[in-house]
Parts: sequence; structure tokens; C-alpha cells
Amino acid sequence: MATTGGLAPITFPAYETLRPVTDLSGVILCDNPSEMTFEGTNTVVLRAPGSPTAVVVDPGPDDRAHAERIAAIVGEIELVVVTHRHGDHTDGIDHLRALTGAPVRAVQERFCRDAEPLVDGEEIHSAGLDIIVLATPGHTADSVSLEVRPAGTGFTAPADCVVLGDTILGRDSTVLDSTDGDLGDYLGSMDLLAARADGVTGIPGHGPDVENTGRAAQVLGRHRRDRLEQIVAARDELGRDASAEAITRHIYRDVTPFLLIVAEQSTVVALRYLDRLDA
Repeated sequence: MATTGGLAPITFPAYETLRPVTDLSGVILCDNPSEMTFEGTNTVVLRAPGSPTAVVVDPGPDDRAHAERIAAIVGEIELVVVTHRHGDHTDGIDHLRALTGAPVRAVQERFCRDAEPLVDGEEIHSAGLDIIVLATPGHTADSVSLEVRPAGTGFTAPADCVVLGDTILGRDSTVLDSTDGDLGDYLGSMDLLAARADGVTGIPGHGPDVENTGRAAQVLGRHRRDRLEQIVAARDELGRDASAEAITRHIYRDVTPFLLIVAEQSTVVALRYLDRLDA
């Protein structure tokens, strides 16, 4: 996957073309940039060298043109996997399925097509690869990451890469969705990835590649714990009944109104976590 046939390597960002990342992985970047998606949604292509089929992760948004590019670039798709429920990763499922007929697997059954839901710790054998499903909730309750290795190398060998969805982004920290995100779960996910993925390339749902997933997880775990201490201090100063909005504005200074709204989601999730600890 990482070979370029003697051509100049494709660098990030590059829309609607296959950009090699590791020997077993590449990214097709959807042209849907926004404040939430950064440059766009990364659709990940996984394939062992010489394999006639591929695994595609996260078909992307409701964009038929993107699905058409995926189908044209990848060829035969053996399996489609979804990392989590958000529409910028899932709304393109049926476009891609209509073009390829590939089965689709996700944690939530409503996103599955002719296949069973994903299970934490299961091993997927597809496209010449061994893929372990890791439950990494926190951003959403259904978030998973995928450890990828060549088939038959054994699951004790270092992974070639880890597909991260929105659990870890290519830059900045991910938002914890206020509907079903959970700070305790997220801290546990960071601890898991820090232990399993030291030195392993991460492929996020948005942004550039993560050079060392384990190190990034350690940094993000510390960041969340530091932010939690700030929230505790802000609530002590403003009063226990202070709203998430007031606490967010107290902590986040000199940021755009949009970023305040986004940060407030994570503050809501952190306050729930603190309330559980106090119960």
C-alpha cells in the first residue's frame, strides 16, 4: 500500500485519491472540510500487498461522488467497517454498498448490512490481514479502533497501524459527544491505546496521520485529566450549580464562539463524570 510506483509521494491533504500511509493502509480524503471535520473525513483502505480485495473503513458523509471514487480506486471491497455512529462517517454507507455490494459491520446494528455487529476483542480476517477490534468508547459510546497486521504474523507482533476513528484526531483533542460520550470511558481508552500502540502509526478519522499512537494517547489522557482539574477549580470558584456554559467560558479564554460551543459538550460530559464520582 505504501509504494508509489516511482512517483512523488502523495502528501496530506489530497482529496479523492489514495494516499499511502503504511504498507497495509492508505487514506482517501473526502472533500467535506468544516470546522468539525478539519480538512475532511478520512476513508481508510486496508489491504495486504497482492490481495485482490480490500477492507474500507468509514465510507464518509452523504456524498455519492466520494463513494464512486472509493469504488473506482479500491476495486473489490471485501468488507466495510464503521468506527462510530456520526454521520460524517456513516451517511455514505448505502451509496458505497449500492456500488459494491460489500457487507458493512459496525457496533450498532442499524449501520450493519448483511453482517453482524462488531464485538470488542474479535479478530477479523480479511484482505490478507488480521484485524483486532478494540472498543475505545468516550467520543461516542460505540467508538472502536482497529489494530491491523499482516495475516498470520500473530497478534503479539507489533501492529502495522491502528485505525482510530475520532477517538484520536490528527491534531487537537476530540470532542466528547454530550449525548453518549463518557469521560471515564475516554480515559480508559487512552490508557488502552497508550499500552498497546506505542510506536504504532495511527490513522485518525480527521486530520493528518498520528506518528506514535501510544504517545498521543498518553498526551491526550494527561490533557483530559488536567482539564478535569480546571473544571473542578472553576466549579469551586463559580459554585456547584454553575452551568456547563459558565464553566466553559471561565476556562476557555480567547477562543471563537464555535469552539466554545464545541468545548461545552466536553464540559457537560466531564461534569457528569464528576457527579458520578461524588455519588
